[in-house]
Amino acid sequence: MRKLGTARGLMMAGLGAVSFACGQGRPVEIVEVVIPPGAGAAEVGRVLQEAGLVGYPRLFALTARLKGLDGSLKAGRYRFETDDSWSQILASVARGEVVTIPLTIPEGFTLRETAPRIAALSAVPTDSVLRLAEDTAFVKALGVPGPTLEGYLFPDTYLFAEGVEPAFTLMTMVERYRRFWTPRRRAVADSLGVTEREVVTLASIVERETRLAEERPLVAGVYVNRLERGMLLQADPTVQYALGEPRERLLYRDIEAVADHPYNTYTHPGLPPGPIASPGEAALAAALAPADVPFLFFVARPDGSHVFSRTEREHINAKNRIRNERGR
Repeated sequence: MRKLGTARGLMMAGLGAVSFACGQGRPVEIVEVVIPPGAGAAEVGRVLQEAGLVGYPRLFALTARLKGLDGSLKAGRYRFETDDSWSQILASVARGEVVTIPLTIPEGFTLRETAPRIAALSAVPTDSVLRLAEDTAFVKALGVPGPTLEGYLFPDTYLFAEGVEPAFTLMTMVERYRRFWTPRRRAVADSLGVTEREVVTLASIVERETRLAEERPLVAGVYVNRLERGMLLQADPTVQYALGEPRERLLYRDIEAVADHPYNTYTHPGLPPGPIASPGEAALAAALAPADVPFLFFVARPDGSHVFSRTEREHINAKNRIRNERGR
């Protein structure tokens, strides 16, 4: 047994020497390789040989077997340097350290704005992503209150492997959203007497309505005041959502065009049936802690900030002032 162990040790030492020697005398380059699904060590060795990373594919396969990695090599796109050792390459492929692509979802993105980015990453049609995100069974399985995944795909920058399945991408983004809901935040929602869906729906309107972070609690406070008084929210972003496409300026005819739409808060009381976009953490926090203000109205200035008013007369005066400023 001792002789066998010694021979094995010498063999591994020899393999390490071969690995070291293979990288000598060449300029270091970055090489990308694609390991196909189900590939064993022998096939991986051939792929690496074709890329100029391995000179002896059979010896490479033997090294993988001796290290106990033959059955754990993972498919995907990898990036190596030409002077990487066999041990480094094997460890990377065994851990699945594939090349990743960043996927950025900005705060306030709608599902229709998000789906094309997921589709491009997965090389599938956008409609396929939308169908999955609107599938009630899939939404229920992910444990969000729906009615679709609108609002629950958390804005962030993610790293995914090329060609990743859309379902995995959506699940990852929902999981990131779920991390927002700590026990303390759930307790706050319970104390306010609001549901998770109501919090996210209000936050999504606040997100689409505001540019300045410091105004989010103020806007949330205005909407809460209107809800408590039984007033229509009259939130322009909900009409834009009902229209299905943005308008530079929302006109009365736009509001009338979707008067029957349940997301039109000019014609339907209370919150809409669900979120209208993906709110970020600040907007969600504002919906859970709206500012205690006396305001019932606000109007946007040209720079994106708002003038807040207590009465309709003050609101009309503020709109006229801003209109005059724009006309100068």
